[in-house]
Formats: sequence, structure tokens, C-alpha cells
Amino acid sequence: MKNIKSVVLTIVLLLIFSSNITYSQSNTIYNFLKLDVGARSAALGGSYITGTNDINSIFYNPAALSTLTSKQASIGFFKYLLDINSGNISFGQRYKDAGYFGAGIRYINYGSFDGYNEQSVNTGTFSANDLALSLGYSNVYANNFHYGVNLKFIYSKIGEFSSTALAADLGLLYTIKETNWDIGLSLLNAGFQLSEYGATTEDLPLDLSIGVSKKLEHLPLRVYLEFADLTEDSDNFFDNFQNLSIGGDFNLSDYVNFRIGYNNAQRQDLETGSSLGIAGFSTGLGVKFLDDYTLDYAFNSLGNVGSTQRLDLNINLK
Repeated sequence: MKNIKSVVLTIVLLLIFSSNITYSQSNTIYNFLKLDVGARSAALGGSYITGTNDINSIFYNPAALSTLTSKQASIGFFKYLLDINSGNISFGQRYKDAGYFGAGIRYINYGSFDGYNEQSVNTGTFSANDLALSLGYSNVYANNFHYGVNLKFIYSKIGEFSSTALAADLGLLYTIKETNWDIGLSLLNAGFQLSEYGATTEDLPLDLSIGVSKKLEHLPLRVYLEFADLTEDSDNFFDNFQNLSIGGDFNLSDYVNFRIGYNNAQRQDLETGSSLGIAGFSTGLGVKFLDDYTLDYAFNSLGNVGSTQRLDLNINLK
């Protein structure tokens, strides 16, 4: 009970702190950092700060690194809209008694564009891309209180112009093994620009999220619930709790998992008319093979805009 009170107090204090530093999130840079990374998390609607034993959790909550049961690596591909493609690589392991260490790279390429000068003369083609490198550390206290931090270098390039930034991610994860509850909190992208595109310094997309997950007692199902973007500027702080996502991970067998999710904030953002279709809904599969390999797939609906698909290969290394 004492540990639970400590977790609740920590969450409340961090919420108060974050509400005091809230700034407008409508004009931020490096917004690719808001996109989901792994297929497993994307299939769950992005509700993943309590995801465990998955190296891709480094992108959501660095505290979850210390839930790894073995050395892990992952490589993924993300097919976005039009010619936009993205990839991610991550690796993590425990190092003796020093704790858990991890690294993750996410990269996105926006394709080629035609360039024009002020006289509307074609100047040729140019490309745009973003990259973020995360180095993480995590450890666990009293077997159930996990904590972690990432240092993140961000690089963005549009044609001949570029920008860089340095940021940190902070995370907490409290696991209650007796009742299969997990409680998580993460603060992502807290940092500053090292170099700007022009003469104006821009804000990073600060993101505070809290979430819980529960393995149901009589079903092979873990349910995830998360509130994200709690630092988003709004007239009422509690309006941000509309940014919720929920997911379900069904363990169909030792080798197959079926996942489904819903992201309410994404559904509201995709409202383009009277019909939203299944915007904000997602689904996916995880298939384990050869004992140490897992192939994860996710499909995310963007309603009338289209859909996205992701594929990850996760490897447990001996």
C-alpha cells in the first residue's frame, strides 16, 4: 500500500509540474515524433506506455526497458501516405547489475518535391527527412517500480535547410504482479533546439501521458488505456483527457496474438465531413516463430484519408 501511495503521489506531482510548463502545442516542430513507432503499439491504438518486454517500448516509456526478459532487437518498416516511408531499429539488454540499456533510431523520408523560386521558376527537386536517435537507461526498484530516461538527438532536413535538437524522455512504470495491473507515466520530448531552420526558435512537441493496463483474470486478454498529450494547450486542462486511446491484446495461443485498438484524438483530427468511417481504429497480429522471432503487423485506418500499415521483426537474442 505504501508503494502504491508513492506512485500516485509521483504522478500527481508530475501532472502539476507539467500543467505549469504547458505551452501552445499547435506550432511545434519535429511532429514526426508524435507518430507511432512499433507495429504492436500501433495495433493497440498507440496505448502503449505500459507495454512490457518489448524493446520498442523505449519510444514510449523508457522505464519499460527494465521489463525485458532477454536481450532484444527489432527492425520495422512503416508505409505512410503517398510516398512517405519510415523505418525504425532498436536494441536493448541488461548489463550485469548496472541496469538496462537501450538504443533506438527512427527515420522518416517524405519523398521528392519540385522546388520553385520567388519568380515561380523550377529549381529542381529536393527531399525532406527526419531522424531521431534515442539512448536509454532503466532500472527497477523493489521488483516492481521501474524508472528510466532517454537522451534524444533529433535531426530534420528540408532541401538545403536543416535543424537539430536535444531532448529527454522520462518514464515511470509500476507493476502489480499479484493482480496483473501496470501503471505508467511518461514525459517525452522535453528539450530545445540546437540549430534552427531560420532565425526563429521553435518548440518541441512535449507530450505527457499516463496509462494503465490489466491482464484479465479469466480471459487471455490484456486491456490498455492511455491519456496522451496532457500538455496540449487548451482552455481547460481536463479537456486533454479526450486524447484517450484503448487497446486489447488477445493471446490466442503461444504463437499468435490478435490486437485491436481505438485512438479518440486521431479520430477527431481526421474529421473531414459527415462520415468518418472507421478512422481512429486499428488492428494487427503478432506471430511468433522459430522460438526467438516475432513478426508484428498493424493496420491503422485514417478514415477518408486512407490507411497505414506497419511491419516489425522482433528478435530475442541469446
